[in-house]
Amino acid sequence: MEKTHEYSNGEITIVWTPSKCIHSGVCVKTLPKVYKPGQRPWINEHAASSDELRKQISSCPSGALSYFENKKKA
Repeated sequence: MEKTHEYSNGEITIVWTPSKCIHSGVCVKTLPKVYKPGQRPWINEHAASSDELRKQISSCPSGALSYFENKKKA
């Protein structure tokens, strides 16, 4: 099973799979307020809207970044 890291803003959860990452930098170039490779944790999931995150994640060329929608509490 591949190691993953999850970052949730309450609405969506970003999933990062390091072994898939090709370090293209698309994430950092697109949303530099969210993705900061020199920091830990390197993803600040609260620095952009969920829509911005969805759009950026869909452009990840390696598929290292993905997301899922969190279930809304009734």
